[in-house]
Parts: sequence; structure tokens; C-alpha cells
Amino acid sequence: MQRKYDHRLRDLIRSTGDINHATERGIPRSTARGWLTGTPREGVSVDEVGLDVVKLQQEVLALRRRLERLIALLRIVILLWKFSGFSLTSLRIPDRARKLTLLRAIDRSHSVLPLRVLLRVLRLSHSRYHAWKQEGECGLDDVPSCPRSSPQQLTPVEMSAIQEMVTSDEYRHVPTGTLARLAQRLRKVFASPTTWYRLVRRFRWRRPRKRVHPSQPKVGIRAFRPNEIWHVDTTLLRLLDGSRAYLHAVIDNFSRRILAWKVLATFDPSTTAQLLLNASTGLVDQKPTLLADGGVENVNGAVDKLVQSGLLRRLLAQTEISYSNSLIESWWRILKHQWLFLNTLDTVGTLTTLIAFYVNEHNTRLPHSAFRGQTPDEMYLATGTHIPGELEAARKAARRARMDANRKRSCPKCEPLVQLSP
Repeated sequence: MQRKYDHRLRDLIRSTGDINHATERGIPRSTARGWLTGTPREGVSVDEVGLDVVKLQQEVLALRRRLERLIALLRIVILLWKFSGFSLTSLRIPDRARKLTLLRAIDRSHSVLPLRVLLRVLRLSHSRYHAWKQEGECGLDDVPSCPRSSPQQLTPVEMSAIQEMVTSDEYRHVPTGTLARLAQRLRKVFASPTTWYRLVRRFRWRRPRKRVHPSQPKVGIRAFRPNEIWHVDTTLLRLLDGSRAYLHAVIDNFSRRILAWKVLATFDPSTTAQLLLNASTGLVDQKPTLLADGGVENVNGAVDKLVQSGLLRRLLAQTEISYSNSLIESWWRILKHQWLFLNTLDTVGTLTTLIAFYVNEHNTRLPHSAFRGQTPDEMYLATGTHIPGELEAARKAARRARMDANRKRSCPKCEPLVQLSP
């Protein structure tokens, strides 16, 4: 078996011409004479071999410090990945250049770390990694996945046709779902409406459907004093046994106070007139305007008598005026979804108890956002005019107390906050 010797030993024999340096180390004389007569060969070695012990120790210390910094940075990056929930599994990367960059980085790191470790750090599945490797062969960057591996996907021509129809003024009156079916009838694109919706969301295609006609006003009719405008309406509630219950109520526009209400197991049109009489108890020299819809419970003989007697004036929403009866309808929604539907509605008696509780809470306890902290009763009776000022002063005091408490809890190592003189 041929033996190999260090090139530095050969250089020593050639420079001194003494073969004893070789024979003393067990090298045959014939081999040493061959080094003297043969052509010198160029030797290659690492730089560290020529360093002395001190320089090697210094380099080891420098490499250790660098390794510690890299480990610290890697620890922080891994924690950020864990806390942020980063994962390539749910992240789409349709750009082919980015995929190739990531694949090249994985290939370079593969010589140091196993592939399963790299994919676990990146949170990339093996199937997706190999799919990307296969996509790199086709060289297409206009599709999210390789057409050969996913032959059922839409072609670029079909996607261009979908984009043209979605953004065209010719089809702006056609809903997107109907447009997908119309494209099939026109023999342009055969794709489901779900695919159309997904492409519209993905590429953020905007349909040319900007509203030109002025929209309806979002602020309804408003009163400037109590008992100026009333709203009356009836809503239907279903009980557990399938029976119905009818809730009638009158609300004041200015204060949002429930003036009168009643629950019945049967529909009685005369109930509205009785509620209006109960709500008008105590009125002096006031003639409210009653805003109601055109239902039979609001337009009947009993209510007509009250209007003719001069007790109030009636206006039909969307008929005599352009405003709707939305204020009490909004209260129906709050009453049902915030309270009634959270309980078991089995009988009319249970429903009456629940409504009585919520009406009392609404009138006397719950502040309204439009009244700067006042309740409907305080607005209706004008007894809460001092509350907005008190709340504003209390907010300022709480803000100052919060700042003082936070400054006292400062860390001892922090620099003390400097109080600037006025």
C-alpha cells in the first residue's frame, strides 16, 4: 500500500539536502533520494496550520464569541417565530423567485443540518417542499402551483377572461354568482361561482358598481324637547310552544324613554289607543306628534278618535313624511338580542316579567351614548343636567391619579422623570 508523507518534510529534505532527517523517522532511503532528484510538487494547506499556539488560541476565543452571538440571535428569532405563530403551511408564496430563493437556502443549509430539521424550523411540510422542487422545473411564475401537478386549475387565459368580465362595465349590473353562470352560457369560462369569489378576493378585483344615486339619510327625525315626537310600534315574539306574543310600546324621541308598553297573547288593534292614553297622562299644554307606520294597529277608529280629539297629531312614516319609524325598531332589536333571547320564553307571564325588568333598566339605570352619561329618565325629567360635567371632572381626576400611580410604580433602575416647571 502506497504511503503518503507530509509535504513539509519533503521541503525540508530538498532545502537541506540531508536524507538523515527522513531515515531517522523511518522513511526509506530510496524514497528520500527520490525527493532530492524528483520535481517538487506544489502543496496546499489551511492557514491555521502555519499559526503558532497563541494565535490559534486567540482565534478560538474569537470564534467562541461569534458563536455565542449567533446562538443568542437564533434564540430570539426562534422565540419570535413561536410567539407570532409564523408558519409557511398557511402562507401562500405564488412568486416563483421567492420560492427558488428559499429552496436554495435550504439546499445550502442541508449540508449542515438534516432536511427534516430545516423543514421543522420553517414549519414547512415535506409534501409542499417537494411540490416546490417540482415546480422549479416548469419555470412558470404566473400560477400558484405547477400545472403538471395540478392540471385541474384554471389556465391564464381563463383567469384573464374572468378578470375582464368582473371589471367590465358591460356586466356591472350582474351579481358575481350570476356572472359565473352567465360565463358558462356564453361558453367563455366554465368555473363555479365559488372559484369566481375566491379569485375576486385574492386579486382584489373591484367591480365598477360605485353608487351614484344619493343614499338615504342615516340620521332620522330628531326632537328638541320631551313629548315633542313619539314613536309607536308592535313587534311579534314566538314562545317555545310555537304560540305568539305581541308587544306594543311607545317611546319618546327626545329622551328615548319608554312611556308605555303592553304584552298580549292575541293581536288587539285597540291596544295602541290605550297605550297612548297611558303615555299622555300628566301632559299639560303639550300636543305630541305620533310617528307610526301604516299598520292596522295604528290606523283604526280608536286611534282616529284620539287624533280628532286634539290629544296628539299623527304622521305616517314613509307616507306623509320621508322618515322611517326606525327609532323604536332599533329598540326592538336591542331588547330582543341583548335580553329576551338570552332567556327561556315559555309563557306570556315570563315574557312580561322580563320586559318589565329591562324597561326599568333602560329608563332608570342604563346611560345613553347620545346623552353624555344621562339616562332616559334624567333626560325626560331634566334632572341630570349636572351629570356630564361631573363625569368630565371625574375622568380628568382619574387620568391624573392613573399617571401618578404609574409614576410611583416605576422601576428603581429607570431614570427619574423630570418635572418641568411651568
